[in-house]
Amino acid sequence: MLTNRIVVMAAATLCSALGIGFLMQPTTAPETSPLSDTALDLADLDLSLEPDDELLLEQITLTSARHSPTFENETFQPALVANCDVSVSTTAKPMALVDVTIDAPCQADSRVTVHHAGLMFSDMLDANGSLTVVVPALSETAVFIVDPAQGAGAVASVHVPDFDTVERIAVQWQGTAGFELHAREFGAAYGDQGHVWQGAPSAGTGMIHQLGDAGLLAARQAEIYSFPKGQAAGQVDLTVETEVTALNCDRDVVAQSIEIRDGEMRTRELVLNMPDCGSTGDFLVLNNLVENLKIARN
Repeated sequence: MLTNRIVVMAAATLCSALGIGFLMQPTTAPETSPLSDTALDLADLDLSLEPDDELLLEQITLTSARHSPTFENETFQPALVANCDVSVSTTAKPMALVDVTIDAPCQADSRVTVHHAGLMFSDMLDANGSLTVVVPALSETAVFIVDPAQGAGAVASVHVPDFDTVERIAVQWQGTAGFELHAREFGAAYGDQGHVWQGAPSAGTGMIHQLGDAGLLAARQAEIYSFPKGQAAGQVDLTVETEVTALNCDRDVVAQSIEIRDGEMRTRELVLNMPDCGSTGDFLVLNNLVENLKIARN
């Protein structure tokens, strides 16, 4: 599927531009513990997550286009009511997933940002001021912080009993970089069964979850690949790709990877100089932002 590959030189350096993360993980938490009555001042929290190691990108490949996603700017922000209460509740699900439900009746159709263990994504409440989203857990005691467009935030936590049964890789970014996480399981080629990506999120043993609303202005977005341990044995080849578009060409774009392997978290952060706008429609393939998964059968 990826043909006519042209290797390009792209500057990639470590940076702290994303400045993402929450290092707040309680030692104990109930199965479901919404803190809807707790006012939260996010300014009091440490929002920094330092990358664990330096990253030298290699084998960056420019490929022909496969599709042309569009992005819409947020053009309307409704008036908000002061001192609006926001509540959030969490429920653990199989495969270390968590249902996160947000309720803010007086902030209908407004923007919220959700934080979890260094992950951050932007989404919209519906006309009733509600949102439910499935989030792959990045910690056994999973803490979720909701930052609304106005007023105090809210926190909920939940114990994820099967957290150690999955391998998990996340890539996150802000704005129109448009990154895609591709997993090719056990020798699968592009487009085959076993090629898991946003266009085929459940085409193999693992699965992809997309978080964040790309239509929002400067939206924070993420893609997370999860693979259940003990289901198969072999290698999963992982790449991160991004299309060169009129919105990101000839600019620096920033991304961060978060890898959960054997219960340990590792992060990497990069700045990538996109090709000029004459390459619009092509894809950059980043082969070493995340390491391939080597799966052993239990």
